Amino acid sequence: MQTIDALDGTLKSYLEPEQTRQIRRAYYFAEQAHFGQIRRSGEPYVTHPLAVARILADMHMDHQSLMAAMLHDVIEDTGINKAAIGKQFGAPVAELVDGVSKLTQMEFDSLEEKQAENFQKMALAMARDIRVILVKLADRLHNMRTLGVLPTSKARRIARETLEIYAPIAMRLGMNAVRMEFEDLGFSALYPMRARRIAAATRKARGNRRELVEKITHQIESSLAQEGHTAEVIGREKHLYSIYKKMRSKKKSFSEIMDIYAFRVIVDSVDTCYRVLGCIHSLYKPVPGEFKDYIAIPKANGYQSLHTVTMGMHGVPIEVQIRTREMEDMANNGIAAHWLYKSDGQSANGSHARAREWVQGLLEMQQRAGNSLEFIESVKIDLFPDEIYIFTPKGRILELPRGATAVDFAYAVHTDVGNRCVACRINRRLAPLSEPLESGQTVEVLTAKGARPNPAWFNYTVTAKARTNIRHFLKHQRREDSVALGKRLLDKTLAGFETALDELPVHLLQEYLQRLGYATSDDLMDDIARGERLPSVVAQQLLGEPVDARAMETSNSAPLAIRGTEGFMVTYARCCRPLPGDAIAGYLSPERGVVVHRESCRNLAEVRAKPERLIALRWDDSITGEFIAHLRVEVENRRGTIAVIATRINSMGVNIEKISTEDKDYQFTYVDLEVQVNNRVHLARILRRLRGIASVRRVSRLKN
Repeated sequence: MQTIDALDGTLKSYLEPEQTRQIRRAYYFAEQAHFGQIRRSGEPYVTHPLAVARILADMHMDHQSLMAAMLHDVIEDTGINKAAIGKQFGAPVAELVDGVSKLTQMEFDSLEEKQAENFQKMALAMARDIRVILVKLADRLHNMRTLGVLPTSKARRIARETLEIYAPIAMRLGMNAVRMEFEDLGFSALYPMRARRIAAATRKARGNRRELVEKITHQIESSLAQEGHTAEVIGREKHLYSIYKKMRSKKKSFSEIMDIYAFRVIVDSVDTCYRVLGCIHSLYKPVPGEFKDYIAIPKANGYQSLHTVTMGMHGVPIEVQIRTREMEDMANNGIAAHWLYKSDGQSANGSHARAREWVQGLLEMQQRAGNSLEFIESVKIDLFPDEIYIFTPKGRILELPRGATAVDFAYAVHTDVGNRCVACRINRRLAPLSEPLESGQTVEVLTAKGARPNPAWFNYTVTAKARTNIRHFLKHQRREDSVALGKRLLDKTLAGFETALDELPVHLLQEYLQRLGYATSDDLMDDIARGERLPSVVAQQLLGEPVDARAMETSNSAPLAIRGTEGFMVTYARCCRPLPGDAIAGYLSPERGVVVHRESCRNLAEVRAKPERLIALRWDDSITGEFIAHLRVEVENRRGTIAVIATRINSMGVNIEKISTEDKDYQFTYVDLEVQVNNRVHLARILRRLRGIASVRRVSRLKN
């Protein structure tokens, strides 16, 4: 069993005597607070905070972090509150302890919501002090080491949460040693049989490989010594979870994964790193496209190293990582190395700055997320580990996850740039916003003043920042659109009673809102636009008298003008594709708002059974926007006919949304097109041009 005396040697090696004394005082305070409490393993509870402090001490964390580690369960598991800790040990330590403590006093609907709320609280505390997450990671690491005493179901739940959240966070903060231990412990708890089998196979393979590993190590050391380089060469072992992940993702057998031999070369300076790389490449042939320079362009978590893959003797693939001693410490401890090198380490400060930038991003996501579950999903997306590096036109480098598009890039530059982007240039050529980006590309985003996010962007954005901001904007935009439409619908109905919303007495509207439980009139308008309340019923209730048939008929006969700028709360039916110039009618649909149909649409006939939901509509004289028209072109079976049709339409500046073919018989084929048009006149011009093609037999607009 660990004791505070056993920790003393480590503390005295890097802390002041007064700081060591304060840590001891925190330990004795925790020992008293947890007196009588026993862990499931049968040990006194205080052994847990002591073990957490030991993990942080091995990382050379500061004395306040170690004091918080000693006290991190006091608020949660004893009667002592944050104020008492602040009085005894100071506000910074109390804030750290409070940030790590769970939300024990609140009731939640589900375990997932509880976990999400706890993580959200911790993220907010991290924004105030980044050390909160380091104490939490150490706490979780010791819990994972002692997982065996828990019931299987609870152990599996904790292991899954660790693999999904805490291991990626450790990776994001550059704490590779912690991340690897999280993954192996979580893997063993979640899939014990798979872990045992891979561990046994690894031990067996290691014995078979020992001779070749020693031979390659000797060759690299001899080659470097001849060039006058002093270096430490280590045969690098893959950990269990990484072997398992590679077997699953790459669909390879265990023997194929273990065929690659990995080595790490640790040298004294950055200059020597590049010289050693030359020696390795002269010793073994490099594999083209497999060299990565993370020294010149560090990873987002501050990781720096040279990576190369070479072909050794008998065609054996050899992975080599070359780095300095400081880079090695940074790779293992990440942001924790900030305290190790805080006196003069610029790279450590860089890692600390990157971590703070990431936490600020978390804070922004949290503010824009609808709830804690949405926030934690965004965080999981953000922790996606595979990166690409993209250049701005001015040469700034931005790190994005693999699969990111120009929309993700635009939001990474700035939220306003993302909200207003309309097009992009990739390496100076115009490209679609949906095109996946590749490392090394230069991307320029084109913006427009009146532009706004498109719901279709959800189909090809991968970063949490982009998705959270698009969702946030659309949510607010939908609300604005629905409130504006609700007012128009209610005003239209009230016009039949020779009054208007603005003319109603204020007290009448306020009484009505209170009676129905609405906080504001905007909430009522929102419900009207979404079809939750019918404007005719609301008008009747507001006026407080029965509506005669004539007045009702008048209110319904005055058509609502469709301007094309109503936004989300006016939907154009896909069945009949109404265009400006068509006779139209509509109905109020729950959640979808006003659905516009052509008057002749047979689907509208089905709704006529509910006349209270029907709305008389007309196109506004100043209608703007683009609308989809569905065309069917009957053509002779000739080679290149579809290309001629597409070229003819494009020459008119018309966009083709969709194209498909269907054989009519051996001589003729149907070509179905969906094109963007402004109105019926515009459509007539397109039909006239298509009929001029020699192989076209008939062109018609599909009605349903």
